[in-house]
Amino acid sequence: MMRTLILGIDSGTQSTKTLVVNARNGRVLASAAQGYDLIPSLPPGAKEQHPHTWRDAMLKTIRQALRTAGARPGEVKAIGISGQQHGFVPLDSEGRVIRPAKLWCDTSTAPECEEITARLGGLKAAIRILGNAVLPGFTAGKILWLKKHEPENFRRLAAVLLPHDYLNFVLTGRAVMEPGDASGTALLDVRRRRWAPAALQSIDDDLASKLPPLISSDEPVGRLQASAATQLGLAADVIVSAGGGDNMMGAIGTGNTRPGVITASFGTSGTIYACSSTPVVDPRGEIAAFCDSTNRWLPLLCTMNVTVATEMVRHCFGWDVARLDAMVAQSPPGAQGMLLLPYLEGERTPNVPAGTGVFFGVNTRTCQPAHLARAAMEGVTLGMNYGLRRLAELGVRCTQIRATGGGARSRVWRRIMADVFNAEVVTLKVGEGAAYGAALQALWCWRRQAGEAVSIEEITDRFVQLNRSESTEPIPSNVQRYQALQSLQDEISLALRPLFLRHRQMAP
Repeated sequence: MMRTLILGIDSGTQSTKTLVVNARNGRVLASAAQGYDLIPSLPPGAKEQHPHTWRDAMLKTIRQALRTAGARPGEVKAIGISGQQHGFVPLDSEGRVIRPAKLWCDTSTAPECEEITARLGGLKAAIRILGNAVLPGFTAGKILWLKKHEPENFRRLAAVLLPHDYLNFVLTGRAVMEPGDASGTALLDVRRRRWAPAALQSIDDDLASKLPPLISSDEPVGRLQASAATQLGLAADVIVSAGGGDNMMGAIGTGNTRPGVITASFGTSGTIYACSSTPVVDPRGEIAAFCDSTNRWLPLLCTMNVTVATEMVRHCFGWDVARLDAMVAQSPPGAQGMLLLPYLEGERTPNVPAGTGVFFGVNTRTCQPAHLARAAMEGVTLGMNYGLRRLAELGVRCTQIRATGGGARSRVWRRIMADVFNAEVVTLKVGEGAAYGAALQALWCWRRQAGEAVSIEEITDRFVQLNRSESTEPIPSNVQRYQALQSLQDEISLALRPLFLRHRQMAP
């Protein structure tokens, strides 16, 4: 009996994952993953990968997942791709990659972001024009960086793509963007879902000609081109949906498709986001006023340091993940006074690109493995809560957090989340939110192309299921303890910001 299958792909900073999903019941039939690293030995703040790394991992994991599922070519109907946001993929006039992509975690473009902001008339003017501040990590600064630092490469630039757009291009031969991922470029007027001419001109008078057309999030990019179909062993009529950034796809994959739900992703970076029927613009520019990939908006906060901090401690002591969790559980809430300011790779929310990590409260009692481990886990969660409180100030409130990413698999971390956020924390039966969301968006696109007037909410309400056995409620005494620690972390952050840049300048 022929099945109807959808592929969901999540191309991230550390790995690519592919899911094969049954379109009739939403079940994941097979999965495959391929890990990779960043380009080593780059200057401070620079974080890059070659797009061919993502391409090869995508093709490999698709083939592996299809073999595991025992899929026949005619069974696959649509493919959706989730990608790390903000990465700058420069293509020449023949569609070739000009240089490695600068990534979301690259903070080397801070001077260019300041230059663009000044040309727009300052922070308030930038937010008025774009809806967002021009932050390091966003794509706009990377384009200006290329123009200033690699003028020969800039002269070759014919098309600006984001990571997931590049993979769509590999599959279909068509270069387009959709508003969700495009809103993370700091080139889009998010209120109107169109390119902002002032932002483009602040970088280059001809930049508009290098940006691809924008399509609606429920539209297909196209169908598999012959070369991709042959490589994958699939029929050429497979639809490739618009796809989106990993946060936009994570929202779909966690059922965050109507106001009132909040998703928290605990991966290398940390994100918290909600669905809104209207733009949510932060006049301070701390919360990103993104569009989502369902033709609405996705107010979002991003911290750059989450599992990078817990992995640092784990590797320092040679622990596996289970041992890390056990050590954290040995230390009480507050880690006996040890607190981590987790700006290991700089920070985006709050905007501290020159920041560094600081363990505060070190003494002979607290300098113990268990307290260091707990301080790392608590510190990054408090860092995310900084942005969650700002969302609440902008009118985005919640009583339930849907947790996803590697950190959500930890029972002790879910306890810390619930107490820090002062909200119920739940997980999903399908843990790979971004890849699953990409599959569900592709299913939505395929059904609409077939003439069905189906909404994305209908699909997520049917297929996204909570894992109620892992639900965690806050403990009031712990909530009070973490509120005090939050205040302390905020004050330490403000006090040290003038010193971070001096420290970076002193580094060899």
